[in-house]
Amino acid sequence: MALERRGVVVEARENIERNHSALDRWMEGATWLDRPAETLQNWILKLYELGGAPGRSLKDLLHGTRPLGHPLHPALTDVPVGAFTVMVLADWLALFTRAIPSEIGPFCLIIGILGMLAAAAAGYTDYTGTFGKERRYAVVHGLTMTALLVAMIISLVLRYRSSAGLFFIGILISTVAYLVLVWAAYLGGHLAFGLGTMVNRNAFAEGSTEWTSVGSAKDFSEGKLVRVTAGEMPVLVVRLAGRLNAVAATCSHAGGPLDEGKLEGDVVTCPWHGSRFCVADGLVKGGPATFDVPAFLVREEGDKVEVRLPAPLH
Repeated sequence: MALERRGVVVEARENIERNHSALDRWMEGATWLDRPAETLQNWILKLYELGGAPGRSLKDLLHGTRPLGHPLHPALTDVPVGAFTVMVLADWLALFTRAIPSEIGPFCLIIGILGMLAAAAAGYTDYTGTFGKERRYAVVHGLTMTALLVAMIISLVLRYRSSAGLFFIGILISTVAYLVLVWAAYLGGHLAFGLGTMVNRNAFAEGSTEWTSVGSAKDFSEGKLVRVTAGEMPVLVVRLAGRLNAVAATCSHAGGPLDEGKLEGDVVTCPWHGSRFCVADGLVKGGPATFDVPAFLVREEGDKVEVRLPAPLH
């Protein structure tokens, strides 16, 4: 019987590994990427730190924290992907059919390069908030896209040399780069949809709109970050100037525990990646988070403290 059970376990493990993609298995084993990936993260963060307040504002802008209130990088990537798609079609149609002017391809290439530069700035900024296997995917995605950007620039230079042969080589380079770009874009999509990078961590939370008891008044001393549970949702409760405030205890960026963060005034800083939220209303005050955290209504009934959401989250 024991051998039979062991055989079932082995078969189940083999099935799981078989259904695991080869790329995912490679990423899990590529621990050698961790050190250079972390070094790159630290360099980027140091650049923003050297920029002081303007650097923090630029970082928030590129995350999409303000003024967009939504991740910026995914929106920017549509520009180069769309421009390069038109470029490839225009290049080969111009070569073989003369149906369209040959200038359209280079024009789209320029638009794509400019869009790629903007997307790279936002992408490397978001990269600073990744960790583990997610970071390995991100560094491969980012460095591949950077190499493709260089290839596209080389293609542009060759196109403007006074030689038909160099112009054609430029088209070949950009076409091959575009095909690789489709694969690299898949990695970016997997980061968002497979690993949840920059996805709102409170998006699937089911908070209660009914008054829920979370403790007694004496549990919440002035300025103390207290984690409680309302229904199935973790809540951060803090008393400021005698008034109780409550917001979701889960950072919207990567799920960090806000109750373990640092409180300055009415703003709590996430201990994982430094996102900042107002504990009075849940508004995000600094990235990498781009989404607010849900805020709760609070009331004290005698010695009992109760919280509830003002409206359903879904």
